[in-house]
Amino acid sequence: MSSLVNHLVELTRFRDRDQADVLLMETLAGLMHPRRLALHRCVGDGPEARWLTRAHVHGAPAQEGRRPEFEQLPLLDSQPDWRDCLQAQQPVALPGPPPRLLVPLLAGCEGTGVVEMETAQPLSAEDQGTVAAIVGLYGNFLALLDYGQRDALTGLLNRKTFDDCFMHALPGQAHAVGAQDPRASRAVQRHWLAVLDIDHFKGINDRFGHLIGDEVLLLLARLMRTVLRYDDRLFRFGGEEFVLLLAAPQESDVDSVLERLRQQIERFEFPQVGQVTVSIGFSDVRPADIPAAAFDRADRALYHAKTSGRNRVVGPAVLAAQGVAELPMRTGEVDLF
Repeated sequence: MSSLVNHLVELTRFRDRDQADVLLMETLAGLMHPRRLALHRCVGDGPEARWLTRAHVHGAPAQEGRRPEFEQLPLLDSQPDWRDCLQAQQPVALPGPPPRLLVPLLAGCEGTGVVEMETAQPLSAEDQGTVAAIVGLYGNFLALLDYGQRDALTGLLNRKTFDDCFMHALPGQAHAVGAQDPRASRAVQRHWLAVLDIDHFKGINDRFGHLIGDEVLLLLARLMRTVLRYDDRLFRFGGEEFVLLLAAPQESDVDSVLERLRQQIERFEFPQVGQVTVSIGFSDVRPADIPAAAFDRADRALYHAKTSGRNRVVGPAVLAAQGVAELPMRTGEVDLF
């Protein structure tokens, strides 16, 4: 019993979800000694939802799974056993061979993934209950993290979590998987910070009221999740301001993604309001950056987008082409934290 308690204490010690996923696998592997163990996360929305194996144990210590491109991930329906377990929100014991136990991972009432355990012999009812209880506890822990780390209206990450996410994005701060899997380290070459602001949002609130304004924010967050990749980090900083952390090898790639997002928002028909546009400024994340420095550069680009007519994307190349020099970081003007 003391060993189990120690495992659970360690499991809930981390606030980094990648580390916590690996610790969940290590906890279950240490207690049940399975042949194979994996955590399959559900990413994406609707018919395009897919499976991402986040952490796994296969005759070796637990590892974080690599992050392939979204289109390379298997669709939910391609794994009907996992899909049915997630939808039913109940553990499923499959006789095999080999015998497998599937346990849904629920963060609050939302199914977010499935733990798959393959064993030499079918687990007893008691062991199945133990696995389900540990996964259930972990889901409750994730729900508490969401409560503290996510914006209540949009479900995006909130301002408090930005620091930690930014430090993970600094060059040289790749996760351990980068050292273990060269494909992963190549995939994450550079990070970029973008600041997105809704044009004339005060006018929307003044004309239609704050309830409609909140609906615009909610729908905008959904549009961003649809257009951007599953591993891009999206934050709401308050009001109509959003911050995005993106991974891409070249500035042109980031510009294309953000331009596609801008166009999608411009084409969307917001209920009662109609057309809404956004302005976006972005900058690269540099090795010696602090959050305020990168934010300041992106905020300058956003200011240029606003003063150049709004409804546009501005990055370093645009600023350089227009002769806008990069200035030292302003002090006292950006109150991030």
